[in-house]
Amino acid sequence: MKLRKLASGIAGAVFAVSIVFGVGLTANAQYPNDRYQRDRDYQRDRDQRRRDRDYRDRDYNRRNNRFNDDYPDWGGTFDLRQTALNAGANEGIKAGRNDRRRNRPYDFRDESGYQKATHDYSSRLGDRGLYQRYYRIAFEHAYADGYEGY
Repeated sequence: MKLRKLASGIAGAVFAVSIVFGVGLTANAQYPNDRYQRDRDYQRDRDQRRRDRDYRDRDYNRRNNRFNDDYPDWGGTFDLRQTALNAGANEGIKAGRNDRRRNRPYDFRDESGYQKATHDYSSRLGDRGLYQRYYRIAFEHAYADGYEGY
């Protein structure tokens, strides 16, 4: 009698444990392909990939363009580069606005400031040819902005 009670008690305990675990497994297995969870996981992973790509691009730009502007880095001193870019941009925007105001065709190459590219140049800055390269690229971008009306 005692053995039967013990056996039925053990069987009941095993049954109860199997029910508890079985229901738990059934609840988790009921929706194994939860569409909403997959969408949330996909969006989280996509956002992480975007953040990683943005950081990678930002680091690449920092390494390869020490000034982190849209102009190329051909070398030279900081003063040479900044003076040339500022002078070229100032003269370019003036020339572009002037051509727009007078209804002239868009052509920055016919401007004497672009051709000479020596405004604000000083020999203490360094190489004149490098100064002219920076000046002309800034002049070109600013001329477009001035001609567009900015």
